Formats: sequence, structure tokens, C-alpha cells
Amino acid sequence: MERVTWKARIKPGMKAEYVKRHDEIWPEMTASLNEAGVHNYTIWCIDDELFGYYEARHGAQFAADKQAHSPVVARWKIHMQDLMEMITDPQTGQPLRLEQVFYHA
Repeated sequence: MERVTWKARIKPGMKAEYVKRHDEIWPEMTASLNEAGVHNYTIWCIDDELFGYYEARHGAQFAADKQAHSPVVARWKIHMQDLMEMITDPQTGQPLRLEQVFYHA
């Protein structure tokens, strides 16, 4: 199991809608996350900054590959693109993973 993080920004004035869409997350989206081995997924917000964390049961690469090939995840990204901007690695285009500096189990 790997812990995965990401960072993003909510577009100005869109926080309420961002929260609403997650409150109404599609059942097929949660099923897709389960198929990718994604569990304990949480998202925090401070001002317009988002921080996401999840545990990838079968590893981060497996989760990323499953999500990359999921038509449901593709639809979700389109559904959310008017509300947020992912912070990505300029070299890979992938979501920027935060560096772990402390862990306590």
C-alpha cells in the first residue's frame, strides 16, 4: 500500500460548487476508485488550495494506470475542469506529488 498525495487550486468563486459536486459524487466514480484500489481518500481545502490524500492498495502506479484508462474518471475530469486546476509536474504533466517529510502510524 502506498500513500498518494496531490495538490490543486479551486478557481475563484467555485468552492461551494466544488464541495457540492463531491457531495453528489457519482456511484460509478466511487466504484472506479475502488477498482483502482483507492481507499481512505480525503481532500482538504484552505482558501483556494486543495490537498488530496489516498491510500493505493495495489500501489500508486496501479491506481494511476486504472484511473487513466477509466471512461468514468475521464468524464469526472471533464465535469470538474471548470472548477479546479491540478498542479502538475512540468516535466511529466502528472499531478505533483508532495514529498513526505514525517509519518506516524
